[in-house]
Amino acid sequence: MAFMLTKEQIDIQRAARDFAEGELRPVARDLDARETFDDRLWKKAAELGFLAVFVEEKYGGLGLGYLEQCLIVEEFARVDLGIAHALESTFFGTQLIQLVGNEKQKEHYLPPLCRGEMRMGVAITEPDAGSDVTSVSTTAIKENGEYVVNGNKIFITNATLADFLIVLCVSNPDHPKKHGRFSTLIVETNRPGYEANAFHGKLSLRTSNTGEVAFKGVRVPQDNLLGKEGRGFYNIMEFFNRTRVQVASLGVGTAQGALDKAVAHVRRREQFGSPLGAFQLVQGKIAEMVTMTEAARSISYRAASKLDSGSPDPALSSMAKWYCAEVAVKVADESIQLHGGYGILEEYDVAHYWRNAKVLEIFEGSKEIEKIIVGRKILGR
Repeated sequence: MAFMLTKEQIDIQRAARDFAEGELRPVARDLDARETFDDRLWKKAAELGFLAVFVEEKYGGLGLGYLEQCLIVEEFARVDLGIAHALESTFFGTQLIQLVGNEKQKEHYLPPLCRGEMRMGVAITEPDAGSDVTSVSTTAIKENGEYVVNGNKIFITNATLADFLIVLCVSNPDHPKKHGRFSTLIVETNRPGYEANAFHGKLSLRTSNTGEVAFKGVRVPQDNLLGKEGRGFYNIMEFFNRTRVQVASLGVGTAQGALDKAVAHVRRREQFGSPLGAFQLVQGKIAEMVTMTEAARSISYRAASKLDSGSPDPALSSMAKWYCAEVAVKVADESIQLHGGYGILEEYDVAHYWRNAKVLEIFEGSKEIEKIIVGRKILGR
C-alpha cells in the first residue's frame, strides 16, 4: 500500500524543516554544551503553530492529527533531539487532557499550552517504580474535599519548569484489583509542598529539563482529578499509545540527521586517493543506514495514521517506538564510525546524535517492555 503525504502535510514538514535549520541549528551545540534551553525558541515555535497541533481548534490547537505532529518533531530531531524534546515536552500530556479531561479542564489548560504560555509535564516514574507502573507508591488521599499528595517522582521532564504536572497516584489502595488503585491528578507546581531539583551531567537531552520531584502534603482540589477515579493506570496506557508514536518520530529524525552527516562526510573525505564514498564497504554501510531509516519512517507514519483514524494499535505503537529508537542508535553509531576520529569531536556535529538517541530506547517504555507488549499481542498472552 502506497503512503503519500498530502500537500498540506508536505507544507507543514517543509515549514518545520526551515524553522529547525534557521532557528535551531545555529544554537544547538551551544545550548547542549551549556545544558540549557532558550525559551525564545519555544515562543517562536508556538507563534508558528508547531505545538500540540493535534489539539482541537476550539481548545486552541490546529485540529490536525498525530501524523502532522510527528512530521514536525521529526524535522526538529533531525537537527537536535535535545531541543526537539524540550519543545515537544512543553505540551507532553495534552494528549491525556484531550482524551479524558472534562470541558472545564480542556478550556483552562489546552489553549495556553498551544500558545506557548504554559508548560506541563507528566509524573509517573519513581525511584522504585520504572517499567513496573503498578509499583507507583505516591499517594493521593481524600481529606476535606481535597486530595493530599505525598511521594517522590524521578526522571520527570520539566520538573523545575512546568506550571503543572499530571501525576499518577495511588488513590484507592484497598481496591481488589491492582490496576484499579490509581488515579491521575493535575498538580500545579506553585502549591505548597511541591519541591523539585534538576539533573545535570546527563548523557542525553542536555537541553531538556529533567529532574526529581517531591510531594510533601501537596493539597489539590478534587476538581483536579483527571478522568475517573481508579482509572489512572488505564489513562496512562492510553496516553503511552499516543506518545510512543511521537518518540518513534524523534528516533526517525535523529537517524536522518546522523545519516545526512555521514553522507556529506563520505562524499567529502578522501583516503587512499579516493572519496570514502567510492569504496564498496562504505556504500554498503550507507545503504544499510538509508534502508533502516526509511523502514523506521514507514512504521512511524503508519502508527501515527492509525491514531488519526481513531483505531490506535498498542502493539504497532510499541513496534514503532522500539524499532525507531534502535534504528536511531544504530545509524548514529555508524555515522560516528564513518567519521573516524572526527566523529567523537563535538565540533563535527555528529556525536550528539548517538548521545541523544540512547535515551529513546529507555524512556516512555524501555525497548524490552515494548517487545513484551508486541509479543503478548501476537501470542495472545
